[in-house]
Amino acid sequence: MPTSDASGPGQAPALHIHQQSHGPRLILAHGFTQTGAVWGGLDGLLATSRTVVAVELPGHGGSAAVRVDLPTGAVLLGAACGAGDYLGYSMGARFCLHLALARPDLVRRLVLISGTAGIEDAGERAERRATDEALADRIDPAVGTSTDTIPEFVTRWVANPMFGTVPPAAQGLGERLTNTPDGLASSLRLAGTGTQEPLWDRLGELTMPVLVVTGANDAKFTDLGRRMVESIGANATHVVIADADHAPHLQRPGVVAAAVQSFLDAPIPD
Repeated sequence: MPTSDASGPGQAPALHIHQQSHGPRLILAHGFTQTGAVWGGLDGLLATSRTVVAVELPGHGGSAAVRVDLPTGAVLLGAACGAGDYLGYSMGARFCLHLALARPDLVRRLVLISGTAGIEDAGERAERRATDEALADRIDPAVGTSTDTIPEFVTRWVANPMFGTVPPAAQGLGERLTNTPDGLASSLRLAGTGTQEPLWDRLGELTMPVLVVTGANDAKFTDLGRRMVESIGANATHVVIADADHAPHLQRPGVVAAAVQSFLDAPIPD
């Protein structure tokens, strides 16, 4: 799979990308601790009819040295991947949502898997930032009190009950272990859920077709997904994947691919 980055001498840091197949351009933005190669087979299924561009987000994989917040990361995402259809999972959904609001000219269609428009309550946001800061301290060697190695941190993260049971082959542990401790720590501090300014009152600005995908067993994000679709309006659709949790594309890639393919194949209304 060809890989590249979009930076040059004197330019802003660029995000690393993987590209495969041919056809309409579809950009995939992964979740926390993952890389552009951790899609559980979803990327291959979608690449049968599309040019799939799997980006590596700030602090991860080939973009481990890129340390930016969500709005700035969204700018880098658009610069690296250009115009096309965008699909983001969890953390990746946050970056894609920011890009769609900032640069709607680049986002032809938007797919959000287990995404959120942010934590509205300021106290809850502060609590989440503190939780993510504590997680970052566990792994960041610069803190001097870090306790986790990358294998320990990633293994604990993947074992979180919110992900349910993901087949070992789909977990992408080998790829996740290529991440760096300081890169993951920076991602938590700069682009964690607690850093996201609530975007609920801006969702109505999204005029492109939007597909929201959640796992039926993930009640929290299914409720958030339902609310996001209601806030976006008639151009948004919610698909709930049966027998799936927070990472439905890793548990049931064929079902998610079929839903995404149907959405992408539908004509865009004038």
